[in-house]
Amino acid sequence: MGTGAITSYIDVAQVVLYLFWVFFFGLVYYLTVEGKREGFPLITERPDGTVQYATGVTEMPKPKVYKTAFHGDFTAPHDRDFSDQEVAGKPLVKIAGMPLEPTGNPMTDGIGPGAFTRRSDTPDRTYEGATRIVPLRIASAEGFGLAEQDLDPRGLPVMGIDGQVGGKVSEVWIDRSEHLIRYLEITTQGGRQVMLPMNFSRVRRDRIRGNRVTVESILGGQFEGVPAIKSADQITLFEEEKVMAYYGAGTLFATPERRDPMI
Repeated sequence: MGTGAITSYIDVAQVVLYLFWVFFFGLVYYLTVEGKREGFPLITERPDGTVQYATGVTEMPKPKVYKTAFHGDFTAPHDRDFSDQEVAGKPLVKIAGMPLEPTGNPMTDGIGPGAFTRRSDTPDRTYEGATRIVPLRIASAEGFGLAEQDLDPRGLPVMGIDGQVGGKVSEVWIDRSEHLIRYLEITTQGGRQVMLPMNFSRVRRDRIRGNRVTVESILGGQFEGVPAIKSADQITLFEEEKVMAYYGAGTLFATPERRDPMI
C-alpha cells in the first residue's frame, strides 16, 4: 500500500473527498432552506381563479425569532396575515407570471417601480436609540448644519419634469447617523407638506433661470399626491417606503409616454 492508504481500496484522499461532498451537499441544503424565511411559500393565482402555494424542493424552515434593539421581535417565516392587502393590478395576459397592469392610480397602487413593503410603522433609530431622520430645526441644536459652500435649498422652488413648479422647499431632513440630507420637506402649491427624497432631486445653481430644485420622476402637479406622513418631526420606516415608492412609480407611470416602447 502506498503513502496515505487505509486499505487496498481506500486512502486518505478519498475519505477527504467524500467528506467534502457530504459537507457541500449539507451546505447547499441549509442555504436553500434558510433562503425561504422571506417570500415563501410562493403564492400563484392561476388563470382559473384558484390559488396555488409552492414551497419548492425542500420543506419550509422552522420559525426563528430575530430580536431587534428598538423594533421588537420578528419571527421568520412569519404568520402575519396580508389577506387584506389586495393587489390593485391584473395580469396583462391570463398566464402565471405575467406583468401586472395597474387597475387604479398607478402612482400609489404599489405596482412595478412603485412597489413597497410593509415595514415597521416606527421611525428608524441611531445606534444610541435616537430618532435617526429628523428636520434640521431639531438637529441644529446638536450642531448639525449645512455646509457653507453648498446651496441652501430652503426657500427654493421645486419643479417637476414638465418644468412646472410643484411647491417650495420649507425644511431639510437630515440623517443623524450618516450625516447627510435624506429628504426635502416641500410645501406644495395646494398647501400640503410632503417629503421629497434627496436621491430623487437635484439642487441647481443657475444665475440666469434662478436657483431651483428639479425632479425628473414626476410632474409638477403630482407633488400634491405624495403620501403624507403623520408627524412633523419624524418619519416612520413604512412612511419612507410609501414616499419612495411614489417617486419610483413616477419613473414609469408619471406620463403615458414613459410606458411606451423606446423604439
